[in-house]
Amino acid sequence: MVVVSFLFMCFIFGTTFLAIKIGVDSGLPPFLSAGFRFFVSGLILFTIMVCNKKTTKRLLIQKEMLLTGGCLTFGTFSTLYWAEQYVTSGVAAVLSSTGPMMILIIQSIFLKQKGNRLSFIGCFIGMIGVSFLLFPSLTIKTSSFWLYGCLVIIIGEVFYAAGTIYTKQVMNRFQNTSPIALNAVQMMYGGILLIVLSFVTERGQFDINMNPASIGSLVYLIVFGSMIGHSLYYWLVVRTNPVFPSTWLFISPIIALLLGVIFYEEAISWLTALGALTIITGTILVNFQSIRGLDKKKLIFTRALKS
Repeated sequence: MVVVSFLFMCFIFGTTFLAIKIGVDSGLPPFLSAGFRFFVSGLILFTIMVCNKKTTKRLLIQKEMLLTGGCLTFGTFSTLYWAEQYVTSGVAAVLSSTGPMMILIIQSIFLKQKGNRLSFIGCFIGMIGVSFLLFPSLTIKTSSFWLYGCLVIIIGEVFYAAGTIYTKQVMNRFQNTSPIALNAVQMMYGGILLIVLSFVTERGQFDINMNPASIGSLVYLIVFGSMIGHSLYYWLVVRTNPVFPSTWLFISPIIALLLGVIFYEEAISWLTALGALTIITGTILVNFQSIRGLDKKKLIFTRALKS
C-alpha cells in the first residue's frame, strides 16, 4: 500500500505542471486560477476534517497557518503559475526540484547549520544544471521572458524552502493536529492571498472564457493535484517518515518532461535534458544522507510489508 501510494503521488505531482500550463494557455488568469484552486481544495479538505472531528475551527485563527500559507502556497505557486506563461511545463518541474538545495542554502547561510560535504557538492552540481537550463535564454532565438520565468520559479523555491523549514516548527507545536488539516488551512490562506494578488494585478481579466481545457485544468488540480496528491503526501509522512515522501522530487520532474513532450509537443533540447539530469542528480546528493538513513532504519520496507 505504501509503495503504490508513493508511485501514485509521484505521477500526480508529475502531471500537475502540465495541467497548470494547459490552464494558463487556455486563458485562465494565473493568480486567480491558482488562488481558486488552493482555496477550494483547502476548504473542502478542512470541512471534511472538521466533520470527522479530526480538527477544530480554532485552527483557522492560528497565525502560523497564515505564515505557512504565505510561503508554501502563495510564494511558491504565484511564481510558478506566472512563469508557466513563458516556460514549458517540463522545465518548470525540473526547476521546482531545486527546493532542497534552497533549504540547504538557507540553513547554512542564515541559520548557521552545518551541512555535510556531499550535500554541498550536490548543491553545486544542481546549480550547474540550472545554468544549463538558463543558457538557451541567453541566445537571440529565445524570448527574454523564458529567462525571467526560470528565475521567478527559483525565487518561488526560496519561499518553498523557508516555508518548509518553518513548517517543521509548526508541526512540532501542533503535534495533536492532523497534518492534512494543517495543510488544508495553509492552502486556504495561500489561496486567499493569491486571489487578493489577482484583484490587484489582473483587474479586467475576470471575464474568463470557461472552455473545456480551463475547466478540466481547474478540476484536475483541485481534486487530484491538491486534495489527493497532498493528502497522499502527508499520509506517507505519517506512515513512513518526512524524508521518504519528499523523494518524489527525483521522479516527478522526469514524468513532467516526458508528458510535456508527448502530449503537449514541448520541445526539449539536449542541453535541457542535460540540465534536468544534472539538477536531479544534485537533488539526490543533497538528500543522500537522509536517504541512506532510511536504509539503516529499514522504515520503508518494514512498514510497506505491514500495509
